Amino acid sequence: MSGLELLAVALGMRHGVDPDHLAAIDGVSRLRPSPWNGVLFALGHGAVVTLLAFPAATLLAQVDLEALHLSVWLLLLVAGVNLYRLLRPREEVPAKLPIPNPLLLGLLFGLGFETASQLSALALTAELSPLRLGLFFTLGMLLVDGVDGLLASRLQNLAQNSSKAQRASRFLGWAVVALALGLVLAEVGGVDLEALSLPLGLGLFALLVSLRLYALRPA
Repeated sequence: MSGLELLAVALGMRHGVDPDHLAAIDGVSRLRPSPWNGVLFALGHGAVVTLLAFPAATLLAQVDLEALHLSVWLLLLVAGVNLYRLLRPREEVPAKLPIPNPLLLGLLFGLGFETASQLSALALTAELSPLRLGLFFTLGMLLVDGVDGLLASRLQNLAQNSSKAQRASRFLGWAVVALALGLVLAEVGGVDLEALSLPLGLGLFALLVSLRLYALRPA
């Protein structure tokens, strides 16, 4: 693996720890626990980044996705469905509740968010082919988002038979709602959170690990 390919992996890992990624994966995992949620999200997002790396994809730049506020609507959806489950924990998940597919969610997040790590990765197309860039960037996201999805789903599975895990699950749910709504307010208010993106993402990931360990401790 060359230095540029290692850089693409590192940028993918950095992108995977963005707070919007983790909030989306953890939010979906609270509703439909699956160890594949993070993997599917990363694959969907990586497919978009790979597509954007091709010269022909410059046509997408003519579509003003920011005017559609796609990122805002996606985060509101994540916050809304989690808030519903937090306020009605004893009910079964209604079939009509709009729980997004993690693969589709990853695709939409890839189209709706432009971050410094993603743009830096796309700049590597001058040296790497689009397919190689997409492969190694996606690999980096898989390492982070895959682990996050696995931990989140196992926490939710533990919550079915453990009161401690139930408390941990609800705490994570409120954290996801608060973070998603905070990101929405920042987006609407035009506040640039790029400098806080890494600490926020690492903080949410550390919270998930801590809650998982807390749920495993004997009462």
